[in-house]
Amino acid sequence: MNILILQGPNLNLLGLQSANNQKRLTLDKLNKALRLHARSKDINLKFFQSHKEFQAINFIQRNRNWADGLIFIPTTWAINNFTLLETIKIIKIKTSLILFEEPYSHGVSKENSILNAENILTFYGTPIETCLKGLDHILS
Repeated sequence: MNILILQGPNLNLLGLQSANNQKRLTLDKLNKALRLHARSKDINLKFFQSHKEFQAINFIQRNRNWADGLIFIPTTWAINNFTLLETIKIIKIKTSLILFEEPYSHGVSKENSILNAENILTFYGTPIETCLKGLDHILS
């Protein structure tokens, strides 16, 4: 199984955000947890982190025939990015939408996210645990 992991704006600063809250979480640690969880399940993961909407859309479109699912951590794109929503709807890829709770939320909650569709299931919580739940959803 092939899964795309799309990480939105400022996730590269997860370590800084974590340090401000006396935690020790980085984007690398989050990605390692996903790789470790996938290792024994014959899953290929392809990661991409960007601040640029057009690059995120290109990543999804160029990999749509390869991928069986998408784990999407949109950060602030969840509030205002209709183009990404349209792309996910058109290609009909099974999607786990990951929203972090405070202190990692980037001001995004289930209530203010516009990213809703039949092929999108939203998960909300702490970064690592929520991403693993999203991965398990894609596998089910």
